[in-house]
Amino acid sequence: MMQNSSEDTKITTVKYGERAIAEGELITFPNPKIGRRYKVDITLPEFTCKCPFSGYPDFATIYITYCPNEKVVELKGLKLYINSYRDRYISHEEVTNQILDDFIAACDPLEVTIKADFNPRGNVHTAIEVTHVKKG
Repeated sequence: MMQNSSEDTKITTVKYGERAIAEGELITFPNPKIGRRYKVDITLPEFTCKCPFSGYPDFATIYITYCPNEKVVELKGLKLYINSYRDRYISHEEVTNQILDDFIAACDPLEVTIKADFNPRGNVHTAIEVTHVKKG
């Protein structure tokens, strides 16, 4: 008779938070004051991804400052979208530019700046800032 080890009988289940992160996307809603220029500042202090070269975790604070056009980003969707990077191997430069591209695609803001301020690792501190201004 064959015996199953505890490894064989473990059932892997995806937790509801992991499922929400995996399904996370940037969601928007209509700007309540179209035509009025105003600034929205968002700080996401728990960003994490993995270094594509070493595999070590990288931690950062992401700052998003934008002037909405017709759409405003929904914050819970933004949180889940940002958390989706936690297991991705991606450079500081690439992730900052990817967040900008995705934000523009979702919101089409009048202008937006994304700043990723990474925690020092190995005595090196990196901050990446990218900006987009809508033409016209």
